[in-house]
Amino acid sequence: MKASARAHPIQGLVKYHGYRDPELRIPLHDSISLCTAPSYTHTTVEFGFEDDSCVVDDELLDSGELDRVVDVLDRVRELADVDSGARVESTNSFPSNVGLGASSSAFAALAVAAAEALDLTLTLEELSAVARRGASSAARSVTGGFSQLRASDSDTDCVSTRLDDGFGDGLRVVVALVPAYKETTEAHAEAGDSHMLSSRLAHVHGAKAEMRAAVQRGSFHAAFELAERDSLSLLATTMTGPSAWVYWQPETLEVLEAARGLREDDIPVYFSSDTGATAYLNTREEHVPRVVEAVEDLGLEALEWRVGGEAEVVDSHLF
Repeated sequence: MKASARAHPIQGLVKYHGYRDPELRIPLHDSISLCTAPSYTHTTVEFGFEDDSCVVDDELLDSGELDRVVDVLDRVRELADVDSGARVESTNSFPSNVGLGASSSAFAALAVAAAEALDLTLTLEELSAVARRGASSAARSVTGGFSQLRASDSDTDCVSTRLDDGFGDGLRVVVALVPAYKETTEAHAEAGDSHMLSSRLAHVHGAKAEMRAAVQRGSFHAAFELAERDSLSLLATTMTGPSAWVYWQPETLEVLEAARGLREDDIPVYFSSDTGATAYLNTREEHVPRVVEAVEDLGLEALEWRVGGEAEVVDSHLF
């Protein structure tokens, strides 16, 4: 009753904000993302214990932090019709809580490993609904590549599906690492209190359709210009809520300006960010050295990533 899995985090392209059902983490609207590799979360789950426990990067989670892990485990136990505590250990190959989607890969790997440990046979879409109990973004991490999470009033219908894309192997993501700690749960909870949310909801469905079409035909400029604009829209919504969540740091703005400057020099690169200070610069493989140079000129660490695949079971265990 032990299994391990790995999953890649996601970069939101058309991002969700707010919940229809906060308990089930069903978002207000659809969202589209791409998985980023070689970054990953590696998780091992073993059942057969009296209580649930979870260690992440060698730190034991306290009872409050453990709640979301238990939500996923409870759903797996319900599907498998078992009543057993689980030991969970997880490690990340990249920084967490800085805006790089660590919760997406964490709960995707957890769901896949837990289901495998209890010999459940589930499709990727079904696993995505399980992972969503921990984080909505985790659903898209399960299916990998370019994926769309469909919002729904139904738990079983709110699943992620993989999108065909026309980009080939040349797409690259340069991460401009801004290590400012952040959390997003409260921002989602108060989303409806921002006067900007209604404006965002009015355009996000059209943006989703545009993004889906751009991804499928492999239109780099259409897809990632839209992702850049969506990042600005999300920031406007979070910063006009009651708590005025401004996730960006001065360095984040510098990265945005650097992307605009590179485009003036005919370098195809677009800025994107989720709810965090760290930024993504989406570009083509042949332009990576120039984009990395621009990030490092700002005094920031640059990471070169590519599009990652679906979450999968692995043979190596953490304990």
